[in-house]
Amino acid sequence: MLNTEFANAIWGILTPLDLIALALFLASAILYRVITGPRGLKRLSLNGAVQAQRVRWMLNMIRRENRAIDAILLGSLSQGNAFFASTTAIAIGGLAALIGSGDKAQSILERLPIVARSNSVLWEVKLMLIMAIFIFAFFKFAWAFRLSHYASIMMGAMPLYTNETTPACEAHAERTAKIAGLSAEHSNSGLRAFYHAIAAMAWFIHPIAFMLATVWITTILIRRDFFSRSRRLILEMSE
Repeated sequence: MLNTEFANAIWGILTPLDLIALALFLASAILYRVITGPRGLKRLSLNGAVQAQRVRWMLNMIRRENRAIDAILLGSLSQGNAFFASTTAIAIGGLAALIGSGDKAQSILERLPIVARSNSVLWEVKLMLIMAIFIFAFFKFAWAFRLSHYASIMMGAMPLYTNETTPACEAHAERTAKIAGLSAEHSNSGLRAFYHAIAAMAWFIHPIAFMLATVWITTILIRRDFFSRSRRLILEMSE
């Protein structure tokens, strides 16, 4: 009963334009995740091209006697995930402080002529949307950090390379590359959440600005994943 009353209250404060903007945002975020996922067009994306290079990296590593540089490279990638996880935790804390006590920030923002007026409940709904995005990003970066540790363990467990152990080494190297690729996949999801948070912040200005920002962010992601110069260069290296 309480959940029904809460849902009715939410629907009551959202205008049709707010609902359209929110639906567009959620649909674009979910569909983009599906399209760029393992069952979508991942192989054609920048992430797919980089994954091919990870496999090549690990296959080259098994033939090196000194693998210290490989461990350093993987460790630097792990530290990047830790940095972004801590950043999202700080952002979540700041947003939590604004919920219930953001009247001053709301009044300052709504002094701008282009900003649409909203009641306190709608203001908190917008804050909770951005907070949910950063919570999602935190879990993605935290899991990516753990997966990078697992990839390091797999790297350390790599069999010694000899003519007799070549098949086992290559199979282990490919599994290690897949673990490292999973870490990168979750890290990329966290980074995309930062982009989506930027689009969600436009909702504070106006629902139309929210829709335009959603289209703009989605266009940027599509271009960088499928039509960027970096993707073409990495694909050329794979040939």
